[in-house]
Amino acid sequence: MQQNRMVEIAVGFFMACGLAALFMLAMKVSNIASIGDNEGYSITADFENIGGLKVRAPVTIGGVRIGRVINIGFDEQTYQAVVTLKIENQYHKLPVDSTASIFTAGLLGEQYVSLEPGGADAYLKDGDRVKLTQSALVMEQLIGRFLFQKASEGNEK
Repeated sequence: MQQNRMVEIAVGFFMACGLAALFMLAMKVSNIASIGDNEGYSITADFENIGGLKVRAPVTIGGVRIGRVINIGFDEQTYQAVVTLKIENQYHKLPVDSTASIFTAGLLGEQYVSLEPGGADAYLKDGDRVKLTQSALVMEQLIGRFLFQKASEGNEK
C-alpha cells in the first residue's frame, strides 16, 4: 500500500513538471512572455506590403532581438501599412538613416522586422519614423511574376 502511494506521488510530480514545461514552451513560442515590457522607445516604419507580419513579432539587428512590433495600422493618405516598433532602451543609438526590412525566419514562415543601421551621427528617438523600408516578399507575387514571364516568352516563339 505504501509502495503504491509513492508511485502515485512520483507520477503526479512528473505530470506537474511536464505541464509546467509545456506552458513555458507555449509562452516562448507565442511571444507572450514579453507582453509586459514597457521599457523602451517607439519608432514607426511605412511598408507597402507587410505580408504575414504580426504584432509581437521580433525586431532584430544582425540577428539580435532589440525590440518587438507593438502595433500595425493603415495610413489612408499613402495607402501603406504603418508598423510601430518598440525598441529596448539599451539600443538607443540607432542612426536616423537606418533601414527596416521584413524577412521570414524558420520553416513555419514567422516574419520579423530587421533593422540595418545607417551611418548618420544623429539617432532615432521616441516617435521618429524610419524612412527607408523594404516590404515583405510575398511568394504568390513571385510565382505569379515567374509564370507571367514564362507565358510571355512562350507567346514570342
